Amino acid sequence: MTIRQKMLEELKNRRDGFTLARPFYTDPDYFRVDMENFYYRDWLFVAHDCELPRPGNYLTIQIGDYSVILTRGRDKVIRALHNSCRHRGSRVCANEKGTTAKLVCPYHQWTYDLDGSLQYVRHMGEDFDKAQYGLKPVHCESIEGYIFICLAEHAPDIAPLRDTIAPYIAPHNIRETKVAFKSSIVEKGNWKLVWENNRECYHCAANHPELCRTYPEAASVTGVQGMADDPEIQAHWAHCEAAGLEAKFFINPDGQFRITRMPLIPGAESYTMSGQRAVKKPMGPKTNVAGIGALLLFHYPTTWNHFLGDHAISFRVLPLGPEETEVTTTWMVPKDAVEGIDYDLEELTHVWTFTNDQDRQIVEENARGIRSPAYEPGPYCEEDEGGVMQFVEWYANTSISRLSDTAAPLSIVA
Repeated sequence: MTIRQKMLEELKNRRDGFTLARPFYTDPDYFRVDMENFYYRDWLFVAHDCELPRPGNYLTIQIGDYSVILTRGRDKVIRALHNSCRHRGSRVCANEKGTTAKLVCPYHQWTYDLDGSLQYVRHMGEDFDKAQYGLKPVHCESIEGYIFICLAEHAPDIAPLRDTIAPYIAPHNIRETKVAFKSSIVEKGNWKLVWENNRECYHCAANHPELCRTYPEAASVTGVQGMADDPEIQAHWAHCEAAGLEAKFFINPDGQFRITRMPLIPGAESYTMSGQRAVKKPMGPKTNVAGIGALLLFHYPTTWNHFLGDHAISFRVLPLGPEETEVTTTWMVPKDAVEGIDYDLEELTHVWTFTNDQDRQIVEENARGIRSPAYEPGPYCEEDEGGVMQFVEWYANTSISRLSDTAAPLSIVA
């Protein structure tokens, strides 16, 4: 029995409402299959338009075995390219970010334009056709300032995601922001443990004193159930819609993404210790209304997000190994906001800096316990962990479908 067949059998026989079996969180072979099933074939959030503000700006990102370059060309278009020289495969860009007129491979100086086309080589003969040896493109789409890429040879249709989330995000003007702060931490746990921890606030009161000053613990806010019966949420949606903001809960039929606006603790306007706005300038005219709470966007497997009236925060989840996951947090503010005048950086970042580290510790303790041979799948709390159950259901159902489809190519190199 192959690993894929073993995973398929275990998922088909798993007990609903329970955590996954130990190998799904620890086994290197299971992890490699996860990478092929999800990170090498789905749309992944990787960065923001505002991180590439000018032609010549570039970023690099490592996703499993793939190294990718994001560039903004002279035509101002953002593209994604495989960071592997078409000569002998060396990485073309070694730095995390920078600015350049051309992409020059340091090994033999093969030179590419910002769109990936090969411009210059030495001693390759008169018959050498440079047009055949440009950097390989990666599917790349920008949705209201969010850059998504797909490593698969044939990308899934991104239109349902774009058409759904764009009206919600647009009033926050993410393309007209700047990065106030960006941090990455490595959590020593499987990527699914990172997501499971994120998808509930059952643990918040005991672990997140800073976040709980403004963020409600209610399962109807964090999860996927109970909103229709919550008069506070219904009133909040009506308030936001009166201000011209899309608000109501939407979840895609396959469960991969969802979006909604949720209230904060009464009187709170932003994620700060005081509950007041951290940035004096609003993200846009429609977000200058009091009491709009937070727009929450979740897209598996790479991102959850909080859009507020004064700033926005993105979180990116990238597996580094079966038991290591990088979580990158980016705080964005209006591009004309001035640090020290319009916002204080420590006040802006305090709550989520502490919350991220607390979550890191939780995930790592969870991972340590699961490594024990005594671990066996345990029951979720239906009242408080509906969001976790939904994530695991999406993971299991998607895995079963893809593990069963043995003829489908998973990625360009699969």
